[in-house]
Amino acid sequence: MKIRGWQARWLIAFGFRLLKIWARTLRLEVDDQLGVIGKPVTENYISVLWHNRLLLISFALKRFLPQRHGAGLISASRDGDLVADLTQRFGFDVVRGSSSRLGASAILELSNVLASGRDVFITPDGPRGPAYELGPGVVFLAQKTGSAVVPVNFEYASCWRVKSWDRFILPRPFSKVRFIIGRAHRVQSTDTPEEFENERKHLQEAMMSLVHRR
Repeated sequence: MKIRGWQARWLIAFGFRLLKIWARTLRLEVDDQLGVIGKPVTENYISVLWHNRLLLISFALKRFLPQRHGAGLISASRDGDLVADLTQRFGFDVVRGSSSRLGASAILELSNVLASGRDVFITPDGPRGPAYELGPGVVFLAQKTGSAVVPVNFEYASCWRVKSWDRFILPRPFSKVRFIIGRAHRVQSTDTPEEFENERKHLQEAMMSLVHRR
């Protein structure tokens, strides 16, 4: 079913309000390993989160890091249109493209976001997976810009799992959720495909080190 026009606008507005109410029932805890909460912005980062833990990210960023502004990379698909609109309602900018295969246009836009003093947010296994497999686009962007990559994660004490390619996670109302901001990861420059693959694996491992419950 294709949702367009007033139906799409209504769905987005309803989803935005529902998500804010839902999130307020949760007992959110934060583990700030990077040490950025409540601090002035001195460096901009490429933040990465696995796709199946994406639901609460805009809410958590606005609550815990209101001083940090940025843009999220959202799929250019029709489904991505809805996600992009929802992201913008939380006050974040949007760059359209695939997180697994960053094209020249998306690379340029994301580089400009970082150069302007804002952060970039990417789900590196989206939009189609495989789940927990980091695509090369984030590595390319980090090498081009020199920006550090910060893995983030949500751990859910109680949740539902959607029957999707990544078993998308929906926290149960009134449950405990832990928001983890990992340490900055520096991607090294590479000269060969083998070196590039090693950097990709190291970053993937850094992300997985924050995941306790798959």
